[in-house]
Amino acid sequence: MIGIIFSTSKGAAAFVKQYGSGRFDRIEEGQHARIGEVVVAVTGSGKIKATLNTERLFRQYDLEVLLHGGGAVALAEDMEVETLVEVTSVLEGDRVDLESPSYPRMPLNAPFDLAHEGTLVTQDRATENPEERSYWERIADLRDTTGYAIAYVAAQHGASCHIMKAITARVGAESASTEKQNVYSTIATHLKEQVDAIAEEAS
Repeated sequence: MIGIIFSTSKGAAAFVKQYGSGRFDRIEEGQHARIGEVVVAVTGSGKIKATLNTERLFRQYDLEVLLHGGGAVALAEDMEVETLVEVTSVLEGDRVDLESPSYPRMPLNAPFDLAHEGTLVTQDRATENPEERSYWERIADLRDTTGYAIAYVAAQHGASCHIMKAITARVGAESASTEKQNVYSTIATHLKEQVDAIAEEAS
C-alpha cells in the first residue's frame, strides 16, 4: 500500500482532485482518506503533528512506500519560486548541540527524476533573516516543518520514503496565494505519476 502525506489540506485537495475522481473534496488536518491501495493523509504543520499523524497512519495501514509532497522555503540562491525539488537528504534543523555523535541527516532515494535535487532541513524554529541562518540552514537548500519527522517515522517502520517539495517563497519573502495553488497542482500531477508508476511496477 502507498501512503501520500501532505502537511496542509490545500496540498492534499489538489492531489485528491486529480486522483480521487471526485470522491473527496477535502481532507482535514489529522484525517486521511483511502482511495483503493492509496491512503492520503494531512498531518498539519510542525514536527510533532507530522510525527504523531504519520505514526498513526502506519499503525492503521501496512504501508510499503510513503510519498510526501508540499511547499518549502528556498535557502539556495539558484532555487526560484515554483521550482520542484527532489529531496535527496533531510536534516533535523532544531538541534543546537553540534558536538553530538549522531549526525541528524537522513539520505533518501530520489525516484521522481526531477531537474533539481537538494537537501531539506526541517525546523520548527527558524529565522526569516538570511543573515541569521542556523548551521543546518547554511548547509541545506530548502526548509520546511515536516519532512524529517515523516521520513524518520517511515524509516522506523521499514518503509521507503520519497519527498518532493516545491518552492513557495524565499527566506524573508511572502509567497502569493496564486503561486501556492500552482505549486500544489504541479506537485499533485507528479505524485499521481509516481503512484501510477509504482502500481504498474507492482502489477
